[in-house]
Amino acid sequence: MRCNQGIPMIGRASLVLLLLAGTAAAQPRPKPPAPPAPPSSTGERIVAVVNGDVITTGDVAARARLFALTTGLPVTPDVLARLRPQIAKQLVDERLRLQEVQRRKINVSDQEIASAIGEIEQRNSMAKGALGGNLAGAGVGLRTLIDQVRVQLGWTRVLRQELGTRAEISAADVADQVRQFESNIGQPEYRVGEIFLPIDDPAKQADTQRFADTIIAQLRAGAPFPVMAAQFSQSQTALQGGDLGWVRSNQLDPPVAAIAQQMPEGAISNPIVVPGGITIIQLRGRRQLGRDQSTVLDLRQAFIPFTGVLDPRAPSEQQRRAVEQAKSLSGSIHSCTEMEAANTRLGNVRPANPGEVRLEQLGSAPLRTLLGSLQPGIASKPVISTEGVAVIIVCSRETKTTAAPTKEEISARLLNERVELTARQLQRDLRRRATLDERSVS
Repeated sequence: MRCNQGIPMIGRASLVLLLLAGTAAAQPRPKPPAPPAPPSSTGERIVAVVNGDVITTGDVAARARLFALTTGLPVTPDVLARLRPQIAKQLVDERLRLQEVQRRKINVSDQEIASAIGEIEQRNSMAKGALGGNLAGAGVGLRTLIDQVRVQLGWTRVLRQELGTRAEISAADVADQVRQFESNIGQPEYRVGEIFLPIDDPAKQADTQRFADTIIAQLRAGAPFPVMAAQFSQSQTALQGGDLGWVRSNQLDPPVAAIAQQMPEGAISNPIVVPGGITIIQLRGRRQLGRDQSTVLDLRQAFIPFTGVLDPRAPSEQQRRAVEQAKSLSGSIHSCTEMEAANTRLGNVRPANPGEVRLEQLGSAPLRTLLGSLQPGIASKPVISTEGVAVIIVCSRETKTTAAPTKEEISARLLNERVELTARQLQRDLRRRATLDERSVS
């Protein structure tokens, strides 16, 4: 499967960022109960040995606990039991990637990891060091996330090395894509999210199918698709929450294209068998290439951060004050200039101008509804997320026709197609060459 993003960089779209960053319109949900505590070090069992490196039941339990935290849903022991085999497989694949990083003598320094985590905290309006505290409060060791970040940073560099000169997109490649765009004007395009689960051993296809069914059940129960993709998808698009962007039918695997053409917007597919594994897709939108019209908004916002993650059952005094302050702003601001000034007074924690926003492409249905009905010059009511509260004003709205992709967008998509293919091929090679002893985690 293909997507239209460039080589993902941990600083701008990390797995951890996707797991912890809420949208402005996200509704607070009750904190799920933590899964059972992992076994003590004396009671841990070995679940896999990867070229001599050991993965234990404690490692699997820590990742399962992270899953329970990030989905925001109650996770039953039965669900966790069905997740553990796939979690163990993912840990094996991560260990293989880390070993390849080490074999190539690629150094990911503690400073780089700390910087990435610091950026995550900053983007989520968290105080320095707060991320570790929040995870610890949910029973998740910061080491679990540090290990993921280290592998992501290192694996990205491995793929760059592996691509070599193929990372250069030529002017002829771009020109060919422009011609294809022009010849396909009027054809349908689909905004697709994917979760790709590889099948390395045909004998384990039934296990992967059961795991896919578990993911789908969680998604249909309300688990955010980007979070599930970031946790479990083995495609490079996992770093963008599984987002493939806008694609045509001929840019998708044929079985996926056939399903996407029939799905209603917002739906989650059943498992789809594709070359190399199983894919789950979400149809986020459809349009006509080069003809579809969308509503483009120019917005301003003022954001007040919470000092801790909101628990809607027991908001802190600071959180109550922040909401009251937002209510006051909502009633007193009547222009975009006033909203920018208010956000400056609040410290510009998030930019007042989020840039051009296409209403139909917003992933949050409540936010689409809010902004679709908000008249220019009228401030919204407070929009509360787990990280803070925002007030939004529409400066202007206009209808635009879908524009041709820029040369930069075309280059990014072509590059990521090559990255994806390289990543899957290299992962298969690493598994084939490895000495693996994988055991039951039940």
